[in-house]
Amino acid sequence: MDTPGLPAKIDPDALTTVLDGRWAELRRAVRAQMAAEDFKDPVDLDVEAHRAQVLEWLRLLARTDRPGLGFDPAFGGGGDVGGSVTSFEMLGFGDLSLMVKAGVQWGLFGGAVQLLGTERHHERYLRGIKDLDLLGCFAMTEHGHGSDVQHLRTTATYDPDTREFVVHTPDRGAMKEYIGNAARDGELAVVFAQLITGGESRGVHAFVVPIRGENVSGVEIEDCGRKAGLNGVDNGRLTFTQVRVPREALLNRFGDVAEDGTYTSPIESDGRRFFTMLGTLIRGRVSVAGSAGSATKRALALAVRYGEQRRQFARPEGEEVVILDYRAHQRKLLPALATSYALHFAQEALVAKLHDIAEDAPEEEQRELESRAAGIKAVSTWHATATIQTAREACGGSGYLSENLLAGLKADTDVFTTFEGDNTVLLQLVAKGLLTSYKDHFEDLSPLATARFVAEQFVEAVIERTSARKVVERLTDADDSDVLYSREWHLKLFEDREEHVLGGVAQRLRKAASDPFGVFNDAQDHVLRAGRVHVDRVVLEAFIDAIERCADAEARELLERVCDLYALANIEADRGWFLEHGRLTSGRSKAVTAAVNTLCADLRPHARTLVDAFAIPEQYLAAPMLRD
Repeated sequence: MDTPGLPAKIDPDALTTVLDGRWAELRRAVRAQMAAEDFKDPVDLDVEAHRAQVLEWLRLLARTDRPGLGFDPAFGGGGDVGGSVTSFEMLGFGDLSLMVKAGVQWGLFGGAVQLLGTERHHERYLRGIKDLDLLGCFAMTEHGHGSDVQHLRTTATYDPDTREFVVHTPDRGAMKEYIGNAARDGELAVVFAQLITGGESRGVHAFVVPIRGENVSGVEIEDCGRKAGLNGVDNGRLTFTQVRVPREALLNRFGDVAEDGTYTSPIESDGRRFFTMLGTLIRGRVSVAGSAGSATKRALALAVRYGEQRRQFARPEGEEVVILDYRAHQRKLLPALATSYALHFAQEALVAKLHDIAEDAPEEEQRELESRAAGIKAVSTWHATATIQTAREACGGSGYLSENLLAGLKADTDVFTTFEGDNTVLLQLVAKGLLTSYKDHFEDLSPLATARFVAEQFVEAVIERTSARKVVERLTDADDSDVLYSREWHLKLFEDREEHVLGGVAQRLRKAASDPFGVFNDAQDHVLRAGRVHVDRVVLEAFIDAIERCADAEARELLERVCDLYALANIEADRGWFLEHGRLTSGRSKAVTAAVNTLCADLRPHARTLVDAFAIPEQYLAAPMLRD
């Protein structure tokens, strides 16, 4: 079957214009600074030298206005949340240790002070955080309760006699672990702990606690040591033994303690207050998704360039073949490249939503943003892990050498799937948001509460939506040539899959009254699929919207074909489900595979254009394997 023809040559700059989007000027400025620096991947550095190098780069960043983009203009910031997240995303083209350390300093530590604190904290800390005069950490994760943040065991008990909080680690399971900036450079930590006053626990709150200095006692710091990757980040463990901090150390935007120990909060429910606090801190999660995307683009650029020059085996007429001309090689790289484009546009839409949402936006809108951030982060980081491995394999033994950069990218991005939220937990959060329609019970993510809520209150309308199914049925008997490249068919097939899977989850969980945990546990795979297929549909819609904004006709036509490949490769990867549920006939399923092959062939001449459009500074692609 034939696809619409593409021009022989397309200007990558036209694609870059679409990719750069709303923050194009900022992206150009970051690229210019990155290109001007004497950057070298830390292939041969030991841990201490790598940490020192990253801190030096961090100080260079602090001299620009970008670290303060997300901060309040009253304290030297730019008030540009979207620009701040975009700048972190761009750092993903380089040493990811720098991106992570910058994210800890300005995103997590600084963000917590700004978003959870009040004027007294802003005046005291924000300018120093922005200018790097005050280095800090974000001490949330505990050894025993990593993902279950609501039940952290560190305590902060108020003493009305001294007007102080006593921060304490009751056991090893409550030790703060994997805390960036803790082992070497941090002076303060935002510590998340159970606030106790008057003998009553008020749930998890955040406190500013000194961890280094002449007058600091009771704080034990351990170095996490060498990790699989990101060794330029000084991760450490923190243990607190009856550490006293003043009452004002409480970041009190959402809850405060008076001198006599009286607790007050604008949010009555402890659970709702907790999730409202966490909801303000999603910038880190969004930044990780964007940075994972940048690292993936870098890996694809390396692999595509290598595939265009590495030759293996000769044609009958004697000329050796460049490996990207082999269909198997195209299938390794081009569907992954199409997915990277799709996720880029989904990330861009997410950042815009984060930037534009009002502080007083309705709770439903805020929960939808949190769910979107969770889903995009999960899918983007899993895509990074899989694609960077594929890129390594596509470069053979050359890809295994550290000097050719892919080994470092593999090691550095591997942890992205489990930090800033474990991906499995995040997809459950997405599914829960869909099931509950962002109602009040969103505040409790435990399997027991999820199952009970769905069993008692699930809205029947979720399983009654049939519009997408009708379109899919109407097109089932149409000719393949009329359907396979139909955007309506792609979108409706994704929508129908989402609705069907979500309806199935609902039906299974409605039986949970007798055994809530058991039923949820048995349905967990189905819950995760519901989250995943929802994100797939959101990503496809974002790609379609981006194509509509493309003004260059040739670039638009190329993006249409890339979008086709994203959609059809996704359908092919899940064709077992589509066949089992009657959405594809066996003949149509075979036609999907044939169409993916055709698209790979059509896009092969434009593979270099597609990766060049990422506009990655050349020094970040300076792998020895590409010199010939």
